[in-house]
Amino acid sequence: MYHIIMNPTAGKERVRRKAEEVKKIFAARGVEFTVYETTHSGEAKEIAQKLTSATADAADAATDKPIDLIVVGGDGTLHEALGGIQDLSRCRLGLIPLGTGNDFAAAAGIPEDMEKAAEIILDGAAKETDCLEVDGVRCMNVAGLGIDVDVLVRCNKGKMHGKLKYLMSLIRSLFSFKGRELEYESGEKRGKHKALIAAACNGKQFGGGIKICPSADISDGQMDVIVVDCIGFFAIIKAFIKLMGGKILEYPAAHHFRADRLVVRPSTPCTVQLDGELYDNLAFDVKVCKGLMMYR
Repeated sequence: MYHIIMNPTAGKERVRRKAEEVKKIFAARGVEFTVYETTHSGEAKEIAQKLTSATADAADAATDKPIDLIVVGGDGTLHEALGGIQDLSRCRLGLIPLGTGNDFAAAAGIPEDMEKAAEIILDGAAKETDCLEVDGVRCMNVAGLGIDVDVLVRCNKGKMHGKLKYLMSLIRSLFSFKGRELEYESGEKRGKHKALIAAACNGKQFGGGIKICPSADISDGQMDVIVVDCIGFFAIIKAFIKLMGGKILEYPAAHHFRADRLVVRPSTPCTVQLDGELYDNLAFDVKVCKGLMMYR
């Protein structure tokens, strides 16, 4: 039984048109499936919680098979569903990326072509896949604080849509963001920075295609930590050019290492972002979580 959580508004009209096509693909294969369409923020998490709870009345419960949980939508819907899974080892997660950015799909090698993405689920096997946990909240792709949060705050206020909205918000932030004082700790590593951004990466990119860490691997059991120093306006512009070209790790003021645990302590309380979702009052205490099986 495939349990399909679908966000009809993830890509606005585009997803609404294709929602029925997803159902037809699964129906044509003659497999059992149930569709759960979300109607409000947070509902994907609620649905995943119910489906994966110990008392769930799921068809697979009697055979003790893992529950096949399929997300149809963008990074935000995937983030919600991941956060609702009660036991990662009891679930096989699938993704049909019909959102705006689809950043984690790129890291997982899941095509944006709807039929090809469905074929990976219907014909393939689930593979072990890492995720992150930040102060108890799961994160699939990238967790960060700094200019990325400033950009997202602007995005939420703006009237534009899609990837252009993110790019325009990023450009505005470049002219106003002054850096964030922070300290980090990871095993024996210690650092103190005035940071343009500090990020823990499971995936390779964020913001709809901006390659923050092209070398990241979602199955290596580690996160890639990126800290970029904020050392003046012109240096920030240079960092921006490197970032947009997927070469931020070549920037002299960029610090990169791999770890399974990271604690970042900003000098003042701040908002953090997990998979593009904003969280207040969340400690930036990150660890790598294993045990998730994902179709990819």
